[in-house]
Amino acid sequence: MMNLLPLRGRALAPAADLPLLIALCMLCALGMMVLYGVGAEGAELLRRQGARIALAFALMFVFALIPPAALQRWSPHLYAVGIALLLLVLLTGSAAKGAQRWLDFGLFRFQPSELIKLALPMMLAWTLTRFPLPTRGLTLVLAAAVLAAPFALVVIQPDLGTAVVILLSGGMMIFLAGISWRVILGLGAAAGALVPILWAMLHDYQRRRILTLFDPWSDPLGAGYHTIQSVIAVGAGGWSGKGWLAGTQSRLDFIPESSTDFIFAVYAEEFGLLGGLLLLGLYLFVVARGLIIAFAARDAYSRLLGGCLSLGFFLQVFFNMGMVSGIFPVVGMPLPLLSYGGTSMATTMIAFGMIMSIRRERMAQSQ
Repeated sequence: MMNLLPLRGRALAPAADLPLLIALCMLCALGMMVLYGVGAEGAELLRRQGARIALAFALMFVFALIPPAALQRWSPHLYAVGIALLLLVLLTGSAAKGAQRWLDFGLFRFQPSELIKLALPMMLAWTLTRFPLPTRGLTLVLAAAVLAAPFALVVIQPDLGTAVVILLSGGMMIFLAGISWRVILGLGAAAGALVPILWAMLHDYQRRRILTLFDPWSDPLGAGYHTIQSVIAVGAGGWSGKGWLAGTQSRLDFIPESSTDFIFAVYAEEFGLLGGLLLLGLYLFVVARGLIIAFAARDAYSRLLGGCLSLGFFLQVFFNMGMVSGIFPVVGMPLPLLSYGGTSMATTMIAFGMIMSIRRERMAQSQ
């Protein structure tokens, strides 16, 4: 009878965290509003995105019902599948806009680097918790190897934006697991020494994007075009914006990739600084709620996994908004939950399903 109590408690615990669920719904609703006004295909984009959001929420609830212990057991297998798919992309992947990032299955295309955003945190948490914490010695070497493999494969595609998010989110997990400042400073010095080598490895268009960040008007119709048009749109919004469906930069098709990577420029022009602060507040609430759930977990694996997933989500928001505002170079990175797209939406909601699973497990244990 005593062995059945945890199962009964888990069954009674709610699958979704209500505050987090409400915030996620609000972000998706804002995304749908903006997508409707991006151009002539707005209504069609809305219909397709609505179906993808419905599927993503269904996946979130499914993963919210999976206990963290099961996620822990699956971690090596999911990581191996992710690495295999990244290798398959390099061999047979479909190319678009100068990058080979997708696997084409006929009815749909799949971007394996999005799966790695889930598989890598799971595998890192699995690796780090198999040894005593804080992290040191051999554990650090193993964690670095786990992180280096997908990072290198994503860089080769090339997809620098996703690669940077993978590297930083993995580094944050290792930091959360406990690491001495001496090692952190040493790694920082090593990274600085590698900058010239990494610069030499970049493609010409990637170097141009970085250089034009400092002076986009040096190439206004080329590498600087995206930054110039997005900054104009953000500035045109003013304090309160031009109003929903009243943005000229997007409706006249000046903003490139207005439904995906640069959707925040469309949003900022229509809703202004006040709307931008509201959106940022929602994002920060989601991140904070995820961290609160992670830090309240009873086991180290859940704490590390929830913390890394929450911080990885924050990094994607941070880099996308920085790119659109002209602070960071232009990279192919969608704004989570707002940008049009299926793979990114699904993996983001699965990540929050895992976070909700962590909360559900803790509530079950407390009953």
